[in-house]
Amino acid sequence: MLPIFLIRCVCPACTDNLSGFSQAILSIFPETEIQKCIVHQIRNSLKYVASKDQKPFMKDLKKVYKSINKSQAETELINLEEIWGKKYPIVIKSWNENWEELSNYFKYDEPIRKIIYTTNAVEGFHRQVRKVTKTKGAFTNDMALMKLIYLAAQNISEKWTQPVHNWALTIQQLCIHFEGRLNIKL
Repeated sequence: MLPIFLIRCVCPACTDNLSGFSQAILSIFPETEIQKCIVHQIRNSLKYVASKDQKPFMKDLKKVYKSINKSQAETELINLEEIWGKKYPIVIKSWNENWEELSNYFKYDEPIRKIIYTTNAVEGFHRQVRKVTKTKGAFTNDMALMKLIYLAAQNISEKWTQPVHNWALTIQQLCIHFEGRLNIKL
């Protein structure tokens, strides 16, 4: 039998860098650790890097977000700034300004990092809903659209059969890290 756990609050929350999103979460759940999506930060950064520089830039940037700990990542971020800071100051400024919320995932072991460093799971769900709704030309009313989205969500959730790899170990680590905030009932 699987353990049942109750979440009384949001512990880590992975968000993209939408203005005000982190503040909205923190206003309701003030103890939440915000982790901004690394994938979004990379995509946004690459918009401002010349195509001829993208591969070497990414090689250096990967050393930052793939570091084994926050200290090493900060050293690599300084190296990135030394190499690319004069050419791409806005990109480096964005990483520095968002660093605290980009680097929260270094507090966790690898299995938890894989879960929280990106919002891709949520985006995948949205992509599948869009796939269903965009093929329909128009909807007779709002309720018709709501019904279609509901049915799409039901179909999508049926495909969620893969458990999180090493979930038993992962939930235990989260319970230790967020002591008193998660309750596992065996």
